This record gives sequence, C-alpha cells and structure tokens, in this order.
Amino acid sequence: MPESIPADSVGLVKPSTIHIDIPLQLDCGKTLSSYDLVYETYGSLNEDGSNAVLICHALSGDHHAAGYHTMEDRKPGWWDTAIGPGKAIDTNHFYVVCLNNLGGCKGSTGPNTINPETGELFGPDFPILTVPDWVRSQAMLADRLGIQQWAAVIGGSLGGMQALQWSISLPERVRHAIVIAAAPKLSAQNIAFNEVARTAIKSDPDFHDGYYIKHNTLPRHGLGLARMLGHITYLSDEAMGEKFGRELRNGAIQYGYDVEFQIESYLRYQSTSFVERFDANTYLLMTKALDYFDPAQDFNDDLVATVDMIQAKSLIISFTSDWRFSPERSKEIVNAMLAAGKSVCYAEIEAHQGHDAFLMPIPRYLEIFGTYMQQIAAEGAK
Repeated sequence: MPESIPADSVGLVKPSTIHIDIPLQLDCGKTLSSYDLVYETYGSLNEDGSNAVLICHALSGDHHAAGYHTMEDRKPGWWDTAIGPGKAIDTNHFYVVCLNNLGGCKGSTGPNTINPETGELFGPDFPILTVPDWVRSQAMLADRLGIQQWAAVIGGSLGGMQALQWSISLPERVRHAIVIAAAPKLSAQNIAFNEVARTAIKSDPDFHDGYYIKHNTLPRHGLGLARMLGHITYLSDEAMGEKFGRELRNGAIQYGYDVEFQIESYLRYQSTSFVERFDANTYLLMTKALDYFDPAQDFNDDLVATVDMIQAKSLIISFTSDWRFSPERSKEIVNAMLAAGKSVCYAEIEAHQGHDAFLMPIPRYLEIFGTYMQQIAAEGAK
C-alpha cells in the first residue's frame, strides 16, 4: 500500500456502472436483452469529446487499469506504469476509459451475475462471446459517454486484438489503434494451451459442469492449474532464469514431491491467489474469445482485404522474447497494412520479460509509446 499517492498517479478512483437496456445480438446467435458494464475513467473529457482513449484489457484484466481504490490497496491498477499524469497515456491530455468486458467477473454482466430471466446466476449458461461482441458493447458505452470517436483504442495481448477489431468493425470511430503484443489470430499452439487450461478447469470434481456456486464450492485446483500454465507462457525462459534460476527454497534438495524450487513456489502462489479473485466460467469464456478471434475469416482469410477497412493510423508493438505472440505475428499485421496502403508504425522492443513485457516499465517501450501518444495529443490541439 502507498504511504502517499505518487505525483504521476491518477490517484484514488471509483468505478462506475452503466446499465444498457438495448438488446445486444451476439455472434453465437443469442441475445442479451440488457447488461451492465463497469468502468473507470481518468482525466477529463474535452468539450468536443475528441480526447477520449479506450483501454481494452487482456484475458484476466478488468476495469481497474490505474490508480488506487483505497489507501489500503496493495498495488495500483494493472497498467499504472502507462496511465497517469506525464506517463505514456497522459491523463493531463486524455480522457481514459477502461471497462470490465462483458462476460468478465468484476461487476459487468457475466457468468457470476444474475440472469434476469431466471433470477439465478448465469453460470455456464452465459452465452459465448467474441471480440466483435465486445466491440459492439464497448461502442454502446462510448455512446452513453458522449464519445463519437476515440482518439485511440489501445490494448495489449487480447486487448490488442480488440483494438484491431475496433479499427476494422467501426473504422469511422477510431483515429488511432495501438496494438501491443498481439496477433491477427491464434496459432494452433496457442489454442492448444487454452484447451489444456479449459480441460484442467472442467476436470476438477468441484466444477460441477459450471454450476459450482450452487454447490457452494469453487474449482480451485483446476483453475489454479490453468493459471499456472498460462503464467508459464507469459514469461520467457530468460526472465524465469533471471528471477528464479534453480534456487531451492530451503537451500538443499529434499528428495520429495513437495515444493522445492523457487519457481515451483512462485507458480503455487500465482495459482492460489488467482483462484480467489477470478471466476472459472469467465476464464473459459475469455479463452474461447481468444480462440475464435480471426477477423480475416469474414474476408476469405485475406488479411490485406481485412485491414483495407481501416481508416485509423496504427502503432504495432512487439517484444523480442514474447513467444506467446511473437514479433512475427505482429509483422503479419504490419505487412498486411502496408500492402493495403495504410498508415502504420512498428516497433520491436528488445526485452527479456516475455509476453508480460507489455505491462512492464521498460524505458524504450514507454518512450516510443509515449512519443506516439504525444503526437496524438498534438493533433487534437491543432
């Protein structure tokens, strides 16, 4: 917890909830008659609404991207390194919006909220969502906030895929798309990782086909295993080696099956802390949205034709040690944009942290990111 609020922090923030009673037609064929979206905002919206920035979160993210809810918070929002006064996403210039996506588990309508048609939790009956579904729901939030066009839509990982989808689905409503550590679709290997995670969750005896709350339990073991697997893919071999090496917890081999290496202890900690703050049904849903993401599918698998819809200028950023979404995957997007004659900048950041590098305070990364955002701010000041 902070002794005092840092000068470059957005400070103490409070989430808001908006109820949308316009039916949302989903790609799966089902309809949500109404839904809630929880969101936070930082900075001030200018008179013409031209300085608004949308932050899209990744698989296990939420609306709390920056600042603190209370002075007792152990740490700030998940992207506090990038959002705040004088930071890359400078709240002195931008009105920043971040929401908990539909289907999430931090207050927005999702598996752990009440189905108004039954009076019970949605649970596994909550409909499968896609990235285009999220974009449509985010557009409804933008309408309610009086934002006709985003100065930028920004995200890393699954968030970057949303930023890309925004620029394709609603091109007239995005001036800049910043796509970080993402891909135009998942590889077979990435889908395989997600399937192992889902199988771990569904195989837990406490899962009860997704109705675990009715049984007053949680699939802690399965969700914990899914988190451990995911976390391994978010870090590079170098980052793991640098942080943990082969260090033993007790200084000597114990010749048993309990935790001995520090990396084992770390993964166990990540597992046990995650299961108490995240919903298993949401985890299943989010991984499926990742798997289904493939905007070129609507354009005969032609990525050039897909990005030809884009009107926004784009910044694509990748990290050298990211093996979950390698620089080659970002270059697929860049090359398609160049072939389509679009305005795109690309930066490949030398970093050893792996996929999670997009969340880290890496100087070169934040310098490039911040410079691009300054150019957006300057455009709005003209």
